[in-house]
Amino acid sequence: MELKNIIQHYQAPFMAKYGGRIEHKHHQAMAATLNCRTERYGEMRLGCMPCDVETVRFHSCGHRSCPRCQNHDTTLWLERQQQKLLPVDYFMVTFTLPYELRDWVWRNQKQLYALMIQCAVSTLKTFGVNEKKLGGDLGLTTVLHTHNRRLDYHPHLHVIVPGGCMNKKRNQWTKRQGDYLFNAFALAKVFRGCFLASAAQFRLPKTPAKWVVDCQQVGRGLPALQYLSRYLYRGVISEKNIVSDDGHYVTFRYLKVDPGFQTIV
Repeated sequence: MELKNIIQHYQAPFMAKYGGRIEHKHHQAMAATLNCRTERYGEMRLGCMPCDVETVRFHSCGHRSCPRCQNHDTTLWLERQQQKLLPVDYFMVTFTLPYELRDWVWRNQKQLYALMIQCAVSTLKTFGVNEKKLGGDLGLTTVLHTHNRRLDYHPHLHVIVPGGCMNKKRNQWTKRQGDYLFNAFALAKVFRGCFLASAAQFRLPKTPAKWVVDCQQVGRGLPALQYLSRYLYRGVISEKNIVSDDGHYVTFRYLKVDPGFQTIV
C-alpha cells in the first residue's frame, strides 16, 4: 500500500482535527509525499532517436519522509562510510534518554538533540583519552534515531566506534583486543551528568538516577553501518509495513524486539 494514497484519503479529517497543532515541517512532508513524481517537481524527457518515441518522467520530491525517495542518498552515505572503515573490530554504543524526559525533549527537539550528540561524543572521547590501553582520540560515527521499531517516540543515539585509535603521546596506533570497549554503567553515569549539566538552562523534569547505555562489539563495522543506513534517509514508517486500510483504520506491523527473539506484530 502507498502512503500517498492514505494521506489523500485521511488528509481532510486529519487537518480539521490537528491542522492547528502540527508544525510547518509536517505540512511540508505531507505536501512532498503527495506531489512526489508529479509535475510540481519538474520533469525529464527521454527520447529514442531511432524510433522517435519520447517519454516523460517526473522528478522525485527528495523529502526524507517520502518512502519513494532517498535510496540514492542512502547508498552514497554507505559508500562514504565504507571508505573510512579501519581493519579493526568495531563497537556499537547506544545512548538512551529515560522515559521521563521524552515529553520534555519533544518540546525542545532542536536544542536537546544537539546536546545528546555533544554529550555522547564528549563522553566517549573522554573515555578514549583516559583508557590506558588506548590513550587517544577515538573516531566516531553518530546517528540519531527518534523512534523505536514500534514507532513510539524514543530518542536515542547509535555511535559506531572503532576498537583502536592513534595514541598521540607515543605516536603509535593502539588496537583494542577482545569484545570489551568501555564499561556501559560508567558511560551511562558520565553521559547523564554531562547531559543534565548542559541542559541546566531548561526546566528539567525529575529524572531517574540510573540511565542506560549499551556497548557491544559488532564485528568489522560494515553490518552496523548497513543497519544504520536503512533508517538514515527515510521517514518513520515503511510502506511495506502498512498492512491494510479499511476506510476508517490503517493497520501496520512492526518488529517487536525482546531478549532472544524478534516478533512481527
